[in-house]
Amino acid sequence: MTDLFKKYLLADHSTRVQVVKLGHAWRTGMAHQSYPESVEKLLGELVSAAVLLASNIKFDGALVLQLQGDGPVALIVVECTTDLSIRATVSLREGQEIPEDGTLQSLLNPNGNGRFIVVLDPDREKTNMQPYQGVVPLEGNTVAGVLESYMRGSEQLDTRLWLASNPEYSSGLLLQRLPRHGGSAHVDDASADETWARVSHLASTIKYDELLALDADELVHRLFWQEDLVAYEPQEVRWHCPCNRERVGNMLRTLGREEIEDLLSERESIEVLCNFCGKPYHFDAVDCAGLFADGAGASAEGKPSIH
Repeated sequence: MTDLFKKYLLADHSTRVQVVKLGHAWRTGMAHQSYPESVEKLLGELVSAAVLLASNIKFDGALVLQLQGDGPVALIVVECTTDLSIRATVSLREGQEIPEDGTLQSLLNPNGNGRFIVVLDPDREKTNMQPYQGVVPLEGNTVAGVLESYMRGSEQLDTRLWLASNPEYSSGLLLQRLPRHGGSAHVDDASADETWARVSHLASTIKYDELLALDADELVHRLFWQEDLVAYEPQEVRWHCPCNRERVGNMLRTLGREEIEDLLSERESIEVLCNFCGKPYHFDAVDCAGLFADGAGASAEGKPSIH
């Protein structure tokens, strides 16, 4: 079964193992979006990374990961809430060619001005916490490399990531060494070092295609069958974008009747694309007239593109 996140803990409590495999959720997210293969691959890897990292957040809210660059790809952004709802999108620069063999650095950072941005966005209705944003240079040849560097430098956590994506699946494996907490630790530093080195070596044997082909349980068994692991209840991951027809209609209404009528004089209908998920919404003359009927009215949310 896909669209599941699974977490395991080494018996000595020194290291956590996390696995995610997305199938239906990933394909749902790409249903209305069309990107070059090299770009979609990066997006898929960042999606699985966001799920793996968001699962460890200790508050209600969302984690947002952004790859921001000065190349043909301007922005890749993924949001994952603490209930593991995801959405993601890409902004491409017009007129710039996307090479088939494009890499993270060539697509986003050819001039060295790329940035990796992490945003922790607590739910204001449930917590008193303020949002946090961390920004670091876009260093690393892969999405996994960028994230590993960020976790070591900004979070002081030894973290290893293996990420993979194709049109059918987005998958990821995370190892993270857990900090000791005084007398509550189950193992001394030397033993923890040995455990970390051993499981890191085992995980590094996984191949890109295997990460996409194997289910979480198969993957963990293949890599760590000799390890004593504590398994937690799996969590379902879903793709969710809050756009809907009502919100798009509210946005169109704010443009005013006159501008809407001008648009309809040039075309049979108005097509609005959600800037985040790419889902299209069509409004013909009858639909638009209904927007300005007595009693209709609400505030707009988002910034869809009109076509």
